[in-house]
Amino acid sequence: MNPFTMVVCIVLIVAVSRVLRAKYRAQGSLINSADTGDTLRLREEVSQMKQRIQVLERVITDNHKSVDLDREIERLRDR
Repeated sequence: MNPFTMVVCIVLIVAVSRVLRAKYRAQGSLINSADTGDTLRLREEVSQMKQRIQVLERVITDNHKSVDLDREIERLRDR
């Protein structure tokens, strides 16, 4: 094989490999951006759930206080 032909083949192989590598990196970044969108959506959903849990906890504790207060008032009325 001619040395010039060998150099051209090597350069061609390197060029093709760099193009393929760039293509796969671009596809990987598209996948990561989709994950980021899902991640943001899930984080927002978790934040909303935490807020709901806080409201439920507050309602439950307030309800117990009001029930205890009602019982205390009834006990004082009975005296």
